[in-house]
Amino acid sequence: MKVNYIKHLEAVFNKINEDERLTTSHLSLYYSLFHMWNLSKFNNPISICRSEQMKLSKIGSANTYTRCLKQLDEWGYIQYLPSYNPLKGSLVNLYNFDNSTDKGCDNSSGNSSGNSSDKGSVRVVRPSINSLNNINKETIKHTNKEKVKKNFFHPPQLSEVKDFFLEIKSTHDQAEQFFNHFQSNGWLVGGKAKMKDWKAAAKNWVKRAQKFERDALNLSKGAEKSKSTSTQDRLHTNQNKDYNIPL
Repeated sequence: MKVNYIKHLEAVFNKINEDERLTTSHLSLYYSLFHMWNLSKFNNPISICRSEQMKLSKIGSANTYTRCLKQLDEWGYIQYLPSYNPLKGSLVNLYNFDNSTDKGCDNSSGNSSGNSSDKGSVRVVRPSINSLNNINKETIKHTNKEKVKKNFFHPPQLSEVKDFFLEIKSTHDQAEQFFNHFQSNGWLVGGKAKMKDWKAAAKNWVKRAQKFERDALNLSKGAEKSKSTSTQDRLHTNQNKDYNIPL
């Protein structure tokens, strides 16, 4: 059975408007649960993760989160089925409040145990406790893909390196030296670890090159000064030398 998104929310808001027991925490938590239900194509039950739902609903206290869940269940907005197992997510059935359609919970997920209970005019299908929500699986899968994509390094082209070196006030010669060095060693940092950010490595390369040039210049100046002083010492003569003193 399909759920009409707009009509369902209109019916929920009408119910909320008449319920003085509800607080902003109840409302934000219900909407976060409804969001997960929508992403799962309105299949019941949905498997929930406390940290994820607290983040979505902007609830900062675990006690407030748990209390609101239990009260939403008690007051007929959801059916909360805690797992009490840290390795399994708790389950939630959401009711369809659209008056223009059948009010039974969508049982298209095929994970129910066949036991049902009635809360007023809303039919609740109790799921088996070990069912998993498909949307949670997809979320984890998508997150893992994003991590792999983020950590995967793509070596730059020489033209990219040259353009970047000009941006950081360096030269094409330095860019070519940088590119040839890392291209030859497979873009390894220190010859061991795979490079993660070539731009950061390029900035360090330029800093080291500038320091090397300064050190070389200072060394050269020091050598010239020392040479000049030595030459002056050798050319220094005593004009008042007494040649009558025997050798």
